[in-house]
Amino acid sequence: MSRIGKKPIGIPEGVEIKIAGRKISVKGPKGSLDFEFHSNTKVKIAGREIKVSVDKETKQSKALWGLTRMLVANMIEGVTKGFEKQIELQGVGFRMAVQGKKISMALGFSHPVEVEIPGGLEARIDKNVLTISGIDKQAVGQFAASLRALKKAEPYKGKGFRYVGEVVKKKVGKKAVGAEK
Repeated sequence: MSRIGKKPIGIPEGVEIKIAGRKISVKGPKGSLDFEFHSNTKVKIAGREIKVSVDKETKQSKALWGLTRMLVANMIEGVTKGFEKQIELQGVGFRMAVQGKKISMALGFSHPVEVEIPGGLEARIDKNVLTISGIDKQAVGQFAASLRALKKAEPYKGKGFRYVGEVVKKKVGKKAVGAEK
């Protein structure tokens, strides 16, 4: 039994949910999201709650049970509150700026790096912190991870992208040892 999958999902006010076959649509004040769930799982609306269950208990269906429940819960949270990730850029000479639907960055390479902001996401910069927000949790996290992969925080000086609050363990560099004879 899935402990996560057994929990019902509450439907907040102002959220409209439709289930057609294996497709669930969630519409709220911030937008709408669609998701097609696996054929081994069942999603039912009971009053102001959504319940996820499985047809037959196999190893795969048990794994998909909790996953489906969390994906639907994240959709509901996304259309009501939204999601955001914050990454900061540290290092001398490293800069970033939002220009329309692109983020232009100077990351120490011989050329400026420009990244297109995916549809449905917003980006804003305050000093050296880039905030990515949107209603789709997976899209927000994936875009933040792809930006971070451009220049990860290196372990010697800590320069590069890191999530806000992430601790980068610093390594000790080479030590100059005097020649003894």
